[in-house]
Amino acid sequence: MTPPLHTIILYARDMQRSAGFYRRFFGFTTTEEVVEGLIELSAPGQGASILIHQAARSVKLGQAGVKLMFSVEDVEGFKQRCVDLGLDFGATHQANGYAFANAKDPDNNTVAISSRAFRAQAGSAGLPEASEKV
Repeated sequence: MTPPLHTIILYARDMQRSAGFYRRFFGFTTTEEVVEGLIELSAPGQGASILIHQAARSVKLGQAGVKLMFSVEDVEGFKQRCVDLGLDFGATHQANGYAFANAKDPDNNTVAISSRAFRAQAGSAGLPEASEKV
């Protein structure tokens, strides 16, 4: 059996601020209470949960090779709702039948929204069928 991704640990300078960010913009539920040195955030639906861990002073945040990607059906609509709440995403990019945009969390970690999970499933890679003219 292949183990599913269950939890992502993020290091933060201000744990409550980071927990609030993921609660406010991405719908995670949390008490924002620190238990065993962590703040736990539960994903809406069946997604992976997030544990916020206090970052040591020596940790250089925002420089890790990690990007959290959240699936949204309407990238532009989600971006507008976030602007209304105080989060600006960058430009929307188009790729193979889906759109995505990037922003930063309070600790400068990259977060993305993407409609990739909702793209039309023409062919196995979202590309036109062989019988279609391109």
